[in-house]
Amino acid sequence: MSTKFSSALLLLGTVLTVSGCQYFKGRNVIDVFRDPFSEKGFASQNVTVDPVPLRTPSSIVICRSHQCAPAKLSMSKEYVFNSLLHLFDNNNYQKALICQADAAAHTCLENYITLPMTVGITPTNAYIDSVRIADVVIGKSASRINLLLDYNLTYGGQFPECTPAKSILFAKNVNHILIEDAGYSCKMTSIGQTTVKTVFAIDYVDLDYGYIGGYYSIGLSGPAYGGNSGYMMLRLPQNAYPLAPELQAPKNQSANTKPGVAAYGSSAGDGDGQSESSAAGSGNVQVFPLKK
Repeated sequence: MSTKFSSALLLLGTVLTVSGCQYFKGRNVIDVFRDPFSEKGFASQNVTVDPVPLRTPSSIVICRSHQCAPAKLSMSKEYVFNSLLHLFDNNNYQKALICQADAAAHTCLENYITLPMTVGITPTNAYIDSVRIADVVIGKSASRINLLLDYNLTYGGQFPECTPAKSILFAKNVNHILIEDAGYSCKMTSIGQTTVKTVFAIDYVDLDYGYIGGYYSIGLSGPAYGGNSGYMMLRLPQNAYPLAPELQAPKNQSANTKPGVAAYGSSAGDGDGQSESSAAGSGNVQVFPLKK
């Protein structure tokens, strides 16, 4: 028994001499004495966790009148594009909240998205929790909306000065709608500007509550570099309805309160004058004379 134990110790010392302290990663004492040459532990040395890649959705889900369905079943590209235009137009000059969300349940997991990055030689995280819609303009193309988005980006408790992102919302077909920009600059260090680029592939639109969900990819380049990808949601303060205020008919007013209308009806002397006078007094459109 003592001979076997001494042999095991000698073998362990030889292995440690050759492979170093990394040998014990992922192993316990029982594993060492049971099978010292097992591959267990070596595989865990190079384990990396990749972020969720940017995905193009197979179908965009549209919710309207409290009912959700894939857009490809009963909607056209133009309908989805016009709905998004109404949604952004109703929320122009307002702030939309951004959250890390679950792609299946469309619910927020965090009230921000996290961007791991390196500032100079210091690793840190950047956070984006909201975006202000500074302007909404219809592009020359029939399937393009020009957006001016001002992201609220912070890192390490600091608020760098960032320029608004000139973005476009492009609708290629009913299953391919992107929001992307050419890059905007942020002053994160004293030696230069950091460029931030964003791509947002939309796969969920709720017109009743003003939610837009999709897969994002955000990258930083410059003195501060890094980025991340995943699923996020925009929570807009207003929904897509109503597009215009409700119209109300004017209150009924008698012809005696308008001297001009009574004089015009009596001077005509025929059926047309009487009909126009009665129409003016019944609350319909008044053709002539116009009240100043």
